[in-house]
Amino acid sequence: MATTEHPPSRLREWMLEGLSDMGKAGRQRPAAEATPAHQGQRWYRVMCLTGVDYFSTLGYQPGIAALAAGLLSPVATIVLVVVTLAGALPVYRRVAEESPHGEGSIAMLERLLSFWKGKLFVLTLLGFAATDFLITITLSAADASTHLVENPHLTDALHDHRMLITLVLVALLGAVFLKGFLEAIGVAVALVVIYLGLNVVVVIVGIWHVATAGHVVTDWSSALTAEHGNVFAMIGVSLVVFPKLALGLSGFETGVAVMPHVQGDPEDTEENPQGRIRDTKKLLTAAALIMSVFLIATSFITTVLIPEKEFEAGGQANGRALAFLAHEYLGNAFGTVYDVSTIAILWFAGASAMAGLLNLMPRYLPRYGMAPHWARAVRPMVIVFTLVAFLVTWIFDASVDAQGGAYATGVLVLMSSAAIAVTIAARRAGQRNWTIAFAAVSAVMLYVTVVNVIERPDGVKIGACFIAGIILVSLLSRLARAFELRVTHVELDVMAERFIRDMASRKIRFIANEPDQRDKAEYRDKIEQIRNDNDMPEQEDFVFVEVTVTDPSEFESGLTVRGEVLHNRYRVLTLESSSVSNALAALLLHVRDETGCTPHIYFEWTEGSPFANFLRFFLFGQGEVAPVTREVLREAEPNRDRRPRVHTG
Repeated sequence: MATTEHPPSRLREWMLEGLSDMGKAGRQRPAAEATPAHQGQRWYRVMCLTGVDYFSTLGYQPGIAALAAGLLSPVATIVLVVVTLAGALPVYRRVAEESPHGEGSIAMLERLLSFWKGKLFVLTLLGFAATDFLITITLSAADASTHLVENPHLTDALHDHRMLITLVLVALLGAVFLKGFLEAIGVAVALVVIYLGLNVVVVIVGIWHVATAGHVVTDWSSALTAEHGNVFAMIGVSLVVFPKLALGLSGFETGVAVMPHVQGDPEDTEENPQGRIRDTKKLLTAAALIMSVFLIATSFITTVLIPEKEFEAGGQANGRALAFLAHEYLGNAFGTVYDVSTIAILWFAGASAMAGLLNLMPRYLPRYGMAPHWARAVRPMVIVFTLVAFLVTWIFDASVDAQGGAYATGVLVLMSSAAIAVTIAARRAGQRNWTIAFAAVSAVMLYVTVVNVIERPDGVKIGACFIAGIILVSLLSRLARAFELRVTHVELDVMAERFIRDMASRKIRFIANEPDQRDKAEYRDKIEQIRNDNDMPEQEDFVFVEVTVTDPSEFESGLTVRGEVLHNRYRVLTLESSSVSNALAALLLHVRDETGCTPHIYFEWTEGSPFANFLRFFLFGQGEVAPVTREVLREAEPNRDRRPRVHTG
């Protein structure tokens, strides 16, 4: 009785329509489909795309610095700027050089590690990256709602609805991506230009008020000296509180992630995009210099002009120090315009973070076989990330201050991994001075990370939850896809093709052999055993197939088949793969499709517990080869009549 196939529902088609726009750029494509490297935008326009994340931290960084360092905020901010320009900037300039296609420091470390330890390390970093990007979404939305609620025109109506407003902003962000979102650099340029322009006005007015009311500087310096004594004590305390200011280092990882959008030179190629690398370094340097100037200026004027109590929870400058100055010194009309621009850029910073997530996860997890099939589609992932953002917002009660630790942890772990990656790269390149310099930066980043984790453990707790969730879902997904055919392509050399053509005129019979000494006796005894086990006449001839397992933690790979004649008699096909069973199944299906004949393969049973053998297959690519090969073939070819034959004796 014929079965009727029901077409997929419209909802399912809509949910799984297409892949991540950012993710497409991150996956390897055939050369014919690759886009020219020189397509894109000028570096200063792409800098604005980074800027919606990096520059938007001005919305809350001065307030966080004031809460962390008090009167010492300007000095601590100078320490932050020194670390930015002398540490983070050189590190990420090197990252841009080492990974010009936007892979970032995670890809650099991935290349240095293999086997399961490399995969688990990458998954751990992905957990912290998810912390960084998701907290960017929730923290930015929370700060945007703070600016909205604290606006003098709206505070009475919206004062008790901060949580609801934050959730609505997160939901709107998710809705944009559900409809279909491509990063609009033009919108980013407009937002950054307007926002920085308004901040220039606020800074100039603030400095004017400081200059015309000289006593505020005198009062501040006197209070600072009375509290900390001398300059060395101030610097020492600044180093201690520095980890709390780490939010001001955000944006560098995004700067590298957007590299594929940088135009570069017309002669750039995907293999050698020197123009893109050069312009990305300009992007990173310009963004760091602009942000450094703003950080120092805004930290100074907010510290000397705003009473300390206003920075605390419930104060009018809490989470919105510059907006407070805009309303205070430029009037509510200008202040409202400033609030709108801040809300817009903070919201778009969340969009940039969502795009980063959709770029990062499909780049790694599906390639590892550690994600469901739908993880490549935009909409299901958007729903997952939006729901997680709802949960994080609820846990932190939409508080900017409470989320600062989690955000800083994600940022600092990624920056520490980048510093370590470039240190290793410099050492391998024999660059002694750069190795020492990057090692020093790594030590600073690791110190700041550890201190931040000790003082604000919320960040590592959230990161640990993401890591545990990613690893659990990943391993369950890989377990569910254990019998999936995961060889991307099969290539035969001239000798292998000759063997296949010769056998196609008769019966195509393979013997799966685990190579040992590879002497004449090994192959002679193996043929005799197969003939006896399967009661076959002597005139039947065979071709041996030998698979060498390379890295069993890899999920997808190509298959190259080489043919050789050993001892002037025995024909042997040699393969390298992450899984013996998958390689054999892929070879059999390829031979069937090329010759139109049904190939046969012969095994001997493997001794031992079936469960232990399955674990060996899952973790090490070996195990009970015969039944697993048959299961892979059964899933890959539902039609039993066309399925290659598996014999076990």
